[in-house]
Amino acid sequence: MDCLFCKIMAGEIPSYKVYEDGFAFAFLDINPIAAGHTLVLPKVHVTKLAGLEGEALSGLAAALKRVVAGVESALEPEGLNIFINQGEVAGQVIAHLHVHVVPRAQGDEVCFDVPSIEMSEKEFKEISEKITTAI
Repeated sequence: MDCLFCKIMAGEIPSYKVYEDGFAFAFLDINPIAAGHTLVLPKVHVTKLAGLEGEALSGLAAALKRVVAGVESALEPEGLNIFINQGEVAGQVIAHLHVHVVPRAQGDEVCFDVPSIEMSEKEFKEISEKITTAI
């Protein structure tokens, strides 16, 4: 497989690993948004969250919880951003599902200033019905 993250997990490419278990692997992002920016990924190669099921999904969630607790304990950030970029248009650079854990501090240079859009009551209703039906 030609996946950068799979190669990191296999030890073919070095990383600053912070956690590993049977289901997940976590390491420091080499292009961090902030000091301690950690990536948590499933060991199974999937590109989207919906690609995980059963133990792989619960294993990723449990690992994420442990990594978040570790980052909070070790670095004592004032807050955290925890997010997934899914798809290239959303900023996913490596096509392997991964969760970002970004420590935050008041006045840091990290910016998530995202504009909101205007939607009508009709649009909210239509979209909520579509999503509810799909779920």
